[in-house]
Amino acid sequence: MDLFNLSGRVAIVTGGNGGIGLGMALGMAKAGATIVVAGRDAAKSAAAVKEIEAAGAKASAIPVDVLKEESCRELIAATVKAHGRLDILVNNAGMSIRKQPEELTLQEWHTVLDSNLTSAFVCSHAAYAELKKAGGGKIINIGSMMSIFGAPFATAYAASKGGMVQMTKAMATAWAKDNIQVNAVLPGWIDTALTRRAREQITHLHESVLRRTPAGRWGEPGDFAGIAVFLAAPASDFVTGAAITVDGGYSVLG
Repeated sequence: MDLFNLSGRVAIVTGGNGGIGLGMALGMAKAGATIVVAGRDAAKSAAAVKEIEAAGAKASAIPVDVLKEESCRELIAATVKAHGRLDILVNNAGMSIRKQPEELTLQEWHTVLDSNLTSAFVCSHAAYAELKKAGGGKIINIGSMMSIFGAPFATAYAASKGGMVQMTKAMATAWAKDNIQVNAVLPGWIDTALTRRAREQITHLHESVLRRTPAGRWGEPGDFAGIAVFLAAPASDFVTGAAITVDGGYSVLG
C-alpha cells in the first residue's frame, strides 16, 4: 500500500482558489486526488482549476457561499453528482475583521464565526453520510495559531479558530467508528492576501513575525502541500483529533 497515494480520491477544498487552500489542493492533486475548488469568486476558482490541471491532475470548480447552509449542502451534493464520491473535505474558508473587542459589532462577530466555524460544521455535517458511504474519509479543518494565542485585534477570529480545534476533537471522537479521521492544521504567519492586509493594518507586524519565528521567514502556501497529503492519505489512518501547527516554530516560543 502506498501510504501517500491519493489516486481515486475526491477532495473538496473550501476557499481552495488561493492562499493556503490552493497550496493544499495542489499538494493533494500531485498525489493523485481529484480536486473540487469551492469558492465564491468564479474567475479566481477557474484560474485555480487551470493551475491544478497544469500540474497533471483533475479539478473542477463548484461555487459556494459558506455563509448559507443550503449552499454548503449543495456543494457536497454537486461534488458527488459530478465525481461519484467524496473522500476528503478541507474546511479552509475563512476571514477576519481586525478590531479591538469593544469596537466589534454583533453582526461582525456573527460574520466571522459563521464564516470560519459554522460553515465548517455545516460542510462536515453534510459530508458525513458520503464519507461513511465511501467506507471512511478525512476531514481537515484549518485553525490558526490564534487557536493557541490571543491577540487584541482578533477576538472573533480567535474564538472561531479555538472553536475549530474543539470541534475537530469532538467530531474525531464521534466519527472514529465510521473510519473518518478529523484533524486540524494550525497555520502560523503565512504570506497570503489576508496577512498582507494585516501588515497594512498592524504596525511593525512584519518585523515582529520575522523576529519571533525560528525559521526566520513567513510561511508560503506551498508549505501546506505536505501536511495536506499526509492528513488526506492512508498514512494518517491512526491520527485523529490532532491539532498540528505549521508555523516555522512560532508557537514553540510561546
